[in-house]
Amino acid sequence: MSFGTLYVVATPIGNLTDWSPRAREVLASVDLIAAEDTRHSRKLLQHFGIATPLTAMHAHNEQQRVEDLLGRLRGGQSLALISDAGTPLLSDPGFPLVRAALRAGVRVSPIPGPSAAMAALSVCGLPSDRFTFEGFLPAKGSARKARLAELLDETRTLIFFEAPHRLLDALRDMVAVLGAEREATLARELTKTFETVRLGTLGALADWVAGDEDQQRGECVILVRGASPLVAEETAGIGQEALLRSLLAHGVPVKGAAAIAADLLGGSKKTYYQICLEMQKPA
Repeated sequence: MSFGTLYVVATPIGNLTDWSPRAREVLASVDLIAAEDTRHSRKLLQHFGIATPLTAMHAHNEQQRVEDLLGRLRGGQSLALISDAGTPLLSDPGFPLVRAALRAGVRVSPIPGPSAAMAALSVCGLPSDRFTFEGFLPAKGSARKARLAELLDETRTLIFFEAPHRLLDALRDMVAVLGAEREATLARELTKTFETVRLGTLGALADWVAGDEDQQRGECVILVRGASPLVAEETAGIGQEALLRSLLAHGVPVKGAAAIAADLLGGSKKTYYQICLEMQKPA
């Protein structure tokens, strides 16, 4: 018996009319659908009259489910993998199953469709030619700031998912680490009734969200413009102190200024960091 096919199917992120006929046809034709939350997905399938059986595969059981689902695929059954909303595997379960299926020689076929990350990128007003998807930042403030510090010099547009109850804290940490003047966009409740897309600086967005509790609800995507790369030729012959003063004057945080100086001029980030601190001391 030949192997079945594993279909990775995108589902609506809000507006149900965004769902393609092909996606619905595939879900109606497979033997089993592996869903992140069967209760949530059952409502979606019932709305479209799809009666295919569901099985749960989420972050807490996906490692245990792989062998069972892989056995079904090897036995000739076709399966579909869906998440609660959007494209599976983007901050959602499914990676172990897809990898195991490919390694076993099972056909894995994408059924493309809605993606909150790509939808937000298309309307954010920030550079979209090069970007990096970071998913969810750590929930704890210290770990969140540490991760943001690692991304300080990233020149590509940054895409983050964030839970509504952590949105304001995340924006404030971005201000603290990346700088209040860094350009960013908040895309919230995309394709839904209260869809919001707002472009501004991180500082302005943090103030806006703090002053409007309605913006602290629903599904959120934060997009942040990448760091501006400094051309080495433009800084040739510039002394370290002059470079650091210029960076600080343009709103670059101390850690970022130290990292840029070390990259362009060589030397230790720690040394440049201390020089920055000395510069900022009152005369």
